[in-house]
Amino acid sequence: MRDDDCLLGEIVKKAAATLSEAGLSTPQLDAELLAAFVLGTSRGVVQARSITGAVLGPDDQVAIGEAVTRRAAREPLQHITGRAAFRSLSLAVGPGVFVPRPETELVAQHAIDIVRADASPEPIAIDLGTGSGAIALALATEVPNARVFAAENSVEAFRWAERNFREVGVANARLELSDLACAFPERDGQVAVVVSNPPYIPSSAIPRDPEVRLFDPPQALYGGDDGLDVVRALSLVAQRLLRRGGSLILEHGEQQGDEIRALLLADGWRAPTTHQDYTRRDRVTITTK
Repeated sequence: MRDDDCLLGEIVKKAAATLSEAGLSTPQLDAELLAAFVLGTSRGVVQARSITGAVLGPDDQVAIGEAVTRRAAREPLQHITGRAAFRSLSLAVGPGVFVPRPETELVAQHAIDIVRADASPEPIAIDLGTGSGAIALALATEVPNARVFAAENSVEAFRWAERNFREVGVANARLELSDLACAFPERDGQVAVVVSNPPYIPSSAIPRDPEVRLFDPPQALYGGDDGLDVVRALSLVAQRLLRRGGSLILEHGEQQGDEIRALLLADGWRAPTTHQDYTRRDRVTITTK
């Protein structure tokens, strides 16, 4: 071991301490993932090599230190690594696109369950405001007989979605740069499921987490004075797209379920129900045309 070598375990320990001081809730996890990213390996390998006394040379030490400095400044882990895990997918993400969250995996599951149960040989699902393409690509890969359409109106986000569609390489999914109000008119009255994770934060509500406040695109966060401007638009668009008996699935904030159900009932939707996420917070409302 040279004088400028250092034990991997010590580097990870110091990185975790730095991230803890910066206020991160998962400093050890983030430290291990950053080390894995720099070393081109997995978190499990980093853990194993830390236990067995692996050493790192100065170049890797510097690279890990730079990554930790960025994370300590609250830059999202996914922006540093350039990837976000979503269900079975690894998606390219970065500035200009909303980083998919674990709670949205449950939104995708609801859509997948409905499409799988559909009697049509090729049920149609539409993801409006697809962002990175996470929900649409989960649907396309997990329900291969479905025909999946995704629309995004942000050019910056669309570029990330375009890259992910290309990387995943599904033949049953199509991506369109379009405002949701005029998306896919050729599918009017044909769709089994419309799903969306729209911007739903009220304009005056500033997110606490710096990762959200400083790095997520505002267009993907804020939904007007009460946060529901895009939800209102989605209610109308989904009525155009869905066939009779089709379902609209909306992600939303934990305090918005009552208001969204009332909004949907006023628009003529049937039996809106709100479901909780993995943390037992109201997260998704589903209704039927």
